Amino acid sequence: MSIRKSSLLLPQKSGWIGASALGAALLASTALPALADEALADLVETVSPSVVTIIAEQDPTTRPASGQDFDLDSHPFGEFLKRFGGPEGFQAPQRGPAQGLGSGFVLDEAGYIITNHHVVDNATSVTVRLNDDRSFEAEVIGTDPLTDIAVLKIDAGEALQAVELGDSDIIRVGEDVVAIGNPFGLSSTVTTGIVSAKGRNISQGPYAEFIQTDAAINKGNSGGPLFNMEGEVVGVNSAIYSPSGGSVGLGFAVTSNIVEHIAADLRDDGQVSRGWLGVSIQNVSPELAAALGIDKSTGALVSDVVAGSPAEGVLQQGDVILSFNNEAVDNSGDLPLLVGTTKVGTESTLTVLRNGDQQELQLTIGQHQSASAEADIPVDPEVSGTQLGVTVAPLTDTARAEMGVAQGVDGVVVTDLQPDSPAAKAGLQRGDVIVKLGSQDTLTPDALKAALDSEKTDPALVLINRGGNQIFVAVEIA
Repeated sequence: MSIRKSSLLLPQKSGWIGASALGAALLASTALPALADEALADLVETVSPSVVTIIAEQDPTTRPASGQDFDLDSHPFGEFLKRFGGPEGFQAPQRGPAQGLGSGFVLDEAGYIITNHHVVDNATSVTVRLNDDRSFEAEVIGTDPLTDIAVLKIDAGEALQAVELGDSDIIRVGEDVVAIGNPFGLSSTVTTGIVSAKGRNISQGPYAEFIQTDAAINKGNSGGPLFNMEGEVVGVNSAIYSPSGGSVGLGFAVTSNIVEHIAADLRDDGQVSRGWLGVSIQNVSPELAAALGIDKSTGALVSDVVAGSPAEGVLQQGDVILSFNNEAVDNSGDLPLLVGTTKVGTESTLTVLRNGDQQELQLTIGQHQSASAEADIPVDPEVSGTQLGVTVAPLTDTARAEMGVAQGVDGVVVTDLQPDSPAAKAGLQRGDVIVKLGSQDTLTPDALKAALDSEKTDPALVLINRGGNQIFVAVEIA
């Protein structure tokens, strides 16, 4: 059956228009979107072979029967165990290996893969599945919890198709972006959106900066690339804000410029070398700006200088750092990123305002001692079933300076949290200082662990210090 163009007429206010005329009008009005759609399809077709699936496995665990760690409904005494718990010595049936899914992308044709730290954290084995469904065991070259970036390496026996890192500094709010990953295990899923904001800080730490996007990002997208319309990676999808667990248009990606620096460090020796000044800093409020004689609220105000640090004898309390190596410091959040990505031993120039006079000062960047590497509390699931799900470090002078913790505050500083842990659910954040758990002071990691072991109240009352404010939170620990 065929219909001639002239035989199909459609009504309009002034009469009738032939379908051929209508088609011409529609063609003219849709030509540009059609071309845009074709360009998007071409981009996806080009970069998709470089996007991979990450499969991370952890050892099975055996935990006391609390009704929380295994399926009681399938157990013959499940209802009894739900009501009264298990008898002394009873253990839950051993579970199979826990398996987590994430995304990643090929950074180098030699087989280097980028993903998130939290995707492979504590994994006993990591598998990379390529776009063509071939799978390879991966070596974890190194990870950086402070930026949530990890570098893996696979041997595919041939050169892999890699993607290029773009310049995240020049991307603009409103630009189109494309996310490709494996949400809920659905491989090669493509979503589109725009850059909603730049320079976001989502309490990941002082060394991570995020692009906010409304491209749909869900569980399993973690570690996957965020592309600009040139097919360059401008971010690594890492987190979402969601009251329900699903995408609500608030996704966050670590900027590609940070990824480039971290990946190069990890590929070099498996560790990240960060520059260090050794100062505590704060934003310049309008009131402080007026008192300091500054026209506008800009720069980073030095509130303390760490003894023995590179800044000692060079910077002073009350200095306002306006630029670092010719890069403007608009607020206190800019400085850690600039210093942290500077090579240790570099002679650097700071422009500061001191007593109303602008000066240029020289100093040599030191080696930052990561607080997360100083000490931690292992999560021990067999200690009365109690855990917070945090990694903490002693509150050293270095940690105080980096986290901006006042000298009068004592406790242990939170350097990392496990997703969906009791601490995370209670609202604890990286940089919080745990001052007391129950009635016990927590001056050291061992003291915190002892307080956990002996705590009888559930939820437990935890006193934290956040930004100089003392806050009580209730944390379920059993």
